[in-house]
Amino acid sequence: MPNARSEKPRRVTVRTDGPVLVEGPVEVVLEDGTVVSSDRFCVALCTCRRSLRFPWCDTSHRRRTRG
Repeated sequence: MPNARSEKPRRVTVRTDGPVLVEGPVEVVLEDGTVVSSDRFCVALCTCRRSLRFPWCDTSHRRRTRG
């Protein structure tokens, strides 16, 4: 296992009214303790909770307006 200090830091990009983009691979720990992972080079994390694939963004926020 590589030393965590020698690895390149992950880049996280916060977007207004959109998902949080995280350079992957990534593991996400959900509220119930479930761990989900992706080995993609960049993932979009849903911040509006409208995604049918939560925690991954599926662009559902584009089709609905906030009430």
